Amino acid sequence: MGYSKTLAAGLFATLLLAPVVLATDPDPLQDFCVADLDGKAVSVNGHPCKPMSKAGDDFLFSSKLAKAGNTSTPNGSAVTELDVAEWPGTNTLGVSMNRVDFAPGGTNPPHIHPRATEIGIVMKGELLVGILGSLDSGNKLYSRVVRAGETFLIPRGLMHLQFNVGKTEASMVVSFNSQNPGIVFVPLTLFSSNPPIPTPVLTKALRVEAGVVELLKSKFADGF
Repeated sequence: MGYSKTLAAGLFATLLLAPVVLATDPDPLQDFCVADLDGKAVSVNGHPCKPMSKAGDDFLFSSKLAKAGNTSTPNGSAVTELDVAEWPGTNTLGVSMNRVDFAPGGTNPPHIHPRATEIGIVMKGELLVGILGSLDSGNKLYSRVVRAGETFLIPRGLMHLQFNVGKTEASMVVSFNSQNPGIVFVPLTLFSSNPPIPTPVLTKALRVEAGVVELLKSKFADGF
């Protein structure tokens, strides 16, 4: 009996001292929290809510992704975003969407979404989808040509890309488990940061001459 009491006391003490792990976002406490994008209230993880009397009646519906974007860009692609800034009704709900349109040969260059896992469906055409594993995977490239009606999955924080391998225009729609997934375009981040990354840092990291780095910086001086 004494041993059992000692063991129970030890387990109880361990539970008391163990750190509390919260592995999920808290559930919303209201049906809707339409984002007040101009609100002055303090916000921690999202935007303050508009009074429902001022929210209008269109916060649950959007037609923005119905129209293709203009692919006459240096990348030959156009991203139409539908995050909380574009669709305030998603505030606190942990969801958002994008549409990406591609000209033949167009690319959505290597990028990362730091705050969201992504799932997508190709709506038209054929896209090479590539996902780069972390160092733990040996920097493995997972890639496949994804055709209309097929889907793909990109875990949170992994670098990925899409490239139109077909001879016609292509488009895809993707969803995120975040109202604001964020995006880090790798070429733009490296060669058009503000202030710029010092050239000696990049020459050492990329193992190239300074002239190559300066050339790349000039290519991204005006962004994408």
